[in-house]
Amino acid sequence: MADSPTHRTDEQSTETRIGVDVGGTFTDVVLSVDDALVTAKVPTTDNQSVGVLDGIEKACERAGIDPSELDAFAHAMTVSVNALLERDGAETALVTTAGFRDVLEIGRQDRPDLYDLDAEKPAPLVPRRRRFEVDERTTPDGIERTVDPDDVRDLAATLRDRDVESVAVCLLHAYADPTNEQVVAETLRDELDVPVSASHEVLAEFREFERTSTTAADAYVRPAIEGYIGRLVDEAADAGVPAPRIMQANGGIADPETVQEHAVTTTMSGPAAGVVGAAATVDDSDVTGLVTFDMGGTSSDVSLVRDGEAERTTDSEIAGVPIRTPMVDVNTVGAGGGSVAWVDAGGALRVGPQSSGAQPGPACYGRGGTKPTVTDANVVLGYIGPETELGGEMTLDVAAAHDALERLADEAGLDGALEAAQGVYRVANATMTRTIRSVTVERGHDPRSFALVAFGGAGPMHAASLAESLDIDRVVVPRPGGVLSAYGLLAADESYDAVRTVGVDLATADPSRIETVYDGLIEDVLADASDPDEAVVERAADCRYNGQSFELTVPVDETFDATAVEERFHDAHERAYGYAMDEEISVVNLRATATRPGTEPTVRHEGAGDPLVGSRQAHFPGFGTRETTIYDRDRLEPGTTISGPAVLEQAESTTVVPPTWAGDVLEDGTLVMTHEGGEN
Repeated sequence: MADSPTHRTDEQSTETRIGVDVGGTFTDVVLSVDDALVTAKVPTTDNQSVGVLDGIEKACERAGIDPSELDAFAHAMTVSVNALLERDGAETALVTTAGFRDVLEIGRQDRPDLYDLDAEKPAPLVPRRRRFEVDERTTPDGIERTVDPDDVRDLAATLRDRDVESVAVCLLHAYADPTNEQVVAETLRDELDVPVSASHEVLAEFREFERTSTTAADAYVRPAIEGYIGRLVDEAADAGVPAPRIMQANGGIADPETVQEHAVTTTMSGPAAGVVGAAATVDDSDVTGLVTFDMGGTSSDVSLVRDGEAERTTDSEIAGVPIRTPMVDVNTVGAGGGSVAWVDAGGALRVGPQSSGAQPGPACYGRGGTKPTVTDANVVLGYIGPETELGGEMTLDVAAAHDALERLADEAGLDGALEAAQGVYRVANATMTRTIRSVTVERGHDPRSFALVAFGGAGPMHAASLAESLDIDRVVVPRPGGVLSAYGLLAADESYDAVRTVGVDLATADPSRIETVYDGLIEDVLADASDPDEAVVERAADCRYNGQSFELTVPVDETFDATAVEERFHDAHERAYGYAMDEEISVVNLRATATRPGTEPTVRHEGAGDPLVGSRQAHFPGFGTRETTIYDRDRLEPGTTISGPAVLEQAESTTVVPPTWAGDVLEDGTLVMTHEGGEN
């Protein structure tokens, strides 16, 4: 058996728990019951809660239990990110300091495309006609001019007349002293019947544009999040299901009330769950780390796991909107199973970012879709067979897939459906390879020392080809790989973050002031925790060399030690950029995180029955068309070795083992593929 990352053996739970992840095309469900996993996949619905309850009912039916027997329910959704991507969030107003009405629109001086003279930045979430000023002045040193509550009440009347649905309040330097902002926010909450997001509650951090943008994003998605979660809580209660715990972008779950009050933390909820699932199921102790590759119906998400932990960032941008809250560092590209293939004006074959979605879906779904997609290409290539049932119940229209690729071939000047399918497969893989390089090579990491963890409905079909192009010789496909984001929900910790800007030189920092700030941050994060006594608090600091415009986050001990922080920052800088400097260090922000550790569900795999399904013709780049053995992956016993070419089918995903690759089945059903080299 290969010497490869294996499944973890941490303490596991016997509770009956369910995780539901809503994707662009499918809603994935994992149910942990009686020391085993039951999975399900249902189409995503326009009203996501309908698909969520359908998935819960389907999984419980398969497990032979009633939904009322569930002990816990964890959930990841796309409500907030969809609102940002589609620009269909709330009619939001922004209230800011007089003279700073246009911070949100001015932004930074960087251009979306340096060499495109016609490049335009995305329009701000709040148009100028809904941006309002109040007379006040706060400096980094405190309040210079207090705000008049009567002026705020007059403003509330104006906002009421404008029928705004949400309000963002971001006053100048409110991170340093939030007194004026508190007056504005509380007055508006008293006067208006709409959500009010205040920057000192959303992001108590300097940099006016990013703080304003993050606060505006919170207000923009908050009504949708409050409405969706409120409905889901009620519908779950009607079905006897516990209230959902919601996955946040930081990789931790939180209770519905906390998430409704901090709506922006739900962006990238689903992708974060997938990375958590990969970190929970695969041990990276014998490799530099893991490259996680999640290919779903609409997009592909790539991230890194090192030392058993998902990489996190506080510098993200979604649909052109900077968001500074902590989140799992995920790079997303519009290349998924449902991504549409097309020919551009120059005659070149392109794939995505347009997606067929769940309705009508790829042509092979037989739901009226006619545009060729990556999934249709995989059908024509033979990776997905005519008898395959997606999600265990959706049969395929193979003829429709061939027809769609034939039309694409005619448009692109290619010789038939097979050549068009090969082109779609190569273009999609090239797009995803560039994304993997962006999180490895472009950050100074050698991908050859990493293992590639593939999951999502389509990820295991493309993983070996991607790994080969990157000289990665190991691909790990967890047994619940088709629904790993849903599995990650069950393995996730409960987690809460808080940040505050201090802006002091490390060498002259007053430890008592630092400790006072940390005390306030810790109080904030523990107030959100469901059981503060079980929460583990970690402290950190964002530091930089004087004169730099970016920070690195380093851990801080229970008692602030400037020498230890200095050593850790030098080490972190050298690790990130290859060098350290003999310069003074600034402490920019202080951070606290409260974590209540989760418990990984049991994954038991025995394998039973004859795994051999049959064989069919499949096409492999560089090898041509080969007779390919088809296996039922769920029936493969631990210790089995599969030599390519082979296809391993499951209800939720399909794994392709190309020629020159082999796969070993581990004790928990995880498949570890290794590149053998040479011609098979």
